[in-house]
Amino acid sequence: MKKLILTITTVALFLCTAKTNAQNKDIVDIAASNKSFSTLVTAVKAAGLVEALKSEGPFTVFAPTNNAFAKIDANTLGALLKPENKSKLTSILTYHVIKGKLTAKDVVAALKKGKGKVTLTTLSGAKITVVQNDKGIWLKDANGNYSMISKTDIMASNGVIHVIDSVVMP
Repeated sequence: MKKLILTITTVALFLCTAKTNAQNKDIVDIAASNKSFSTLVTAVKAAGLVEALKSEGPFTVFAPTNNAFAKIDANTLGALLKPENKSKLTSILTYHVIKGKLTAKDVVAALKKGKGKVTLTTLSGAKITVVQNDKGIWLKDANGNYSMISKTDIMASNGVIHVIDSVVMP
């Protein structure tokens, strides 16, 4: 019986510690610790946005994976990462960030209220539309292109990350 209680206590302590450690990481730390976001992290560094995304926030980040960035022509992506294109890269990256913490539950509630559509203002000041259909929840950018939200609610100490399958453009 003592071994069972010790085992249960150890597992509970481990789970609480794991959850606490994950919530102590900010958005940048979480992205940097996931290989699927290495291109995003490189772009955030090139744009000089690391400190901004490490700040208190809260922020909601629609984070494109490496596969999402791979959909962009390699020459175009390479050019965006150059210092002379820092302002354009910053505009693109801040188009993926919303001020405030919007969990999946919040987004679904807003979609229900908006009858399947809600417009959000990004950190860059531009508008992005969230739409819902039978296949899922999508971001619709200013150019009419869509990006599917493939994973939600990666909690950070300064906000939340939702994973998307394409880079959205202002």
